[in-house]
Amino acid sequence: MPSVAMPSVDEPFSLIIFGASGDLTRRKLVPALWSLYAARTLPEPFAIVAVARTQMSHEEFRRRMRDAITEFARIQPPSENVWERFASALFYLSGDPTSPELYLHLEATLAHLESARPGGKEPANRLFYCATPPSLYDDIIQHIGSSGLARQDQGWRRIIIEKPFGRDYESGRALNRQLADVFSEDQVYRIDHYLGKETVQNLLVFRFANGIFEPIWNRNLVAEVQITVAESIGVETRGSYYEEAGALRDMMQNHLLQLLCLIAMEAPVTFEAERVREEKNKVLQAIRPIEMAHIDEVALRGQYGPGFVANRPVPGYRQEKGVAPDSATETYVALKLQVDNWRWAGVPFYLRTGKRLEKRVSEIAIRFRRTPHMIFRRSPGGVEANELVIRIQPDEGIALTVLAKTPGPDVKLGPVMLDFHYGEVFGGQTPEAYERLLLDAIHGDATLYARGDWVEQAWMLLDPVLKAWAHGPALAFPNYEAGSWGPAEADTFIARDGGRWRNA
Repeated sequence: MPSVAMPSVDEPFSLIIFGASGDLTRRKLVPALWSLYAARTLPEPFAIVAVARTQMSHEEFRRRMRDAITEFARIQPPSENVWERFASALFYLSGDPTSPELYLHLEATLAHLESARPGGKEPANRLFYCATPPSLYDDIIQHIGSSGLARQDQGWRRIIIEKPFGRDYESGRALNRQLADVFSEDQVYRIDHYLGKETVQNLLVFRFANGIFEPIWNRNLVAEVQITVAESIGVETRGSYYEEAGALRDMMQNHLLQLLCLIAMEAPVTFEAERVREEKNKVLQAIRPIEMAHIDEVALRGQYGPGFVANRPVPGYRQEKGVAPDSATETYVALKLQVDNWRWAGVPFYLRTGKRLEKRVSEIAIRFRRTPHMIFRRSPGGVEANELVIRIQPDEGIALTVLAKTPGPDVKLGPVMLDFHYGEVFGGQTPEAYERLLLDAIHGDATLYARGDWVEQAWMLLDPVLKAWAHGPALAFPNYEAGSWGPAEADTFIARDGGRWRNA
């Protein structure tokens, strides 16, 4: 199928959300769309058609979305007039996404809405969003294709797919093949909300718009890279989902590997989607394959037990709703990866993610090599190396730790932090990740979305770990207390190379 040019700012579109009665629509999608509309960045005219099994009228859906916006949106409704204009573009269609009849009703609904627009002959641009469990992706994609809804004869057609993009390499490939039967690759947007965060986007600007950092961004001066995505919450209401996924599938295969690629990639020729995504793919291709016989050297897992978070008692994973009492699902993962290319050879990349850890923090820490010779001999030993920390959440910003002389007659060194806080400098609330990503998909910009071959390579990298853990001996779970920084073995895991985790 031929690609379609990026629409102008005021080109009309329709967004069709499958699974619209769920939490994702209520907490993220509609609040993000409202904030875009309130900020006057959402193209008009538009229609948002919510599709789900739950029986509901247009007015009931609009009332629920008003409540959701009040609770979750970055920008609150300023007046009834503005809200009414936005609400008039919200529609609800009940039906079974596995039934062909739903798609006939959907086509009729869209045709009616599009013909009623001023002029009546505007392009019928449509963006489909799968906010459903992955088990429904097959039916939705198939019926969009068989009903003719994917044809681009009167406007562009695009589809957004939420993670997980499969469960392993084979299922990831199967999903890509099914998408390819209906859509071309440039119509498919695999969303990873981490890539929509302001600080993640700022990472590329930081690297490639400032001449002083790129010359030191390599194995000559970088000793190690740590990428941490820690959560203080447990699985909450997602116990059943988490039993099927686990931390490796839920976080490592997508969020953390994407961050690694942004840190390690070469500068693209231009800041265009295919150029950026090609450089990210090259990073995955360069990561040393994980051998089944050496899994324990590069991968570690854990599961939280009861403990205390913010001074209140919390249950262990096995006591959460929807979790088996003898579950072997991991809630913590640490990996050591090597990027075997000219820039990064010999530099370890440590990735870790976990639930019910001591605090919520997502960051990238780059530790530089020490000076080859310390001339300040009076300074006590153990002086820290320079470190650059990119904070993704909370308190978005960038901090560089350098050494300075502390006040006094003796030459003593101490760390000094040069700290940039995103909110302090630019003020106000930063846009939510879904705001940027939805707007990019509407405008046909796939820069911050995952490409199909990247997804397959990521699964190929982690498949040996999944297989080893599935068939290996059961571990003595739980092996870390809720409210800690993870299993004690994680400290040994990184200490083998002389390192230690940065526990902010």
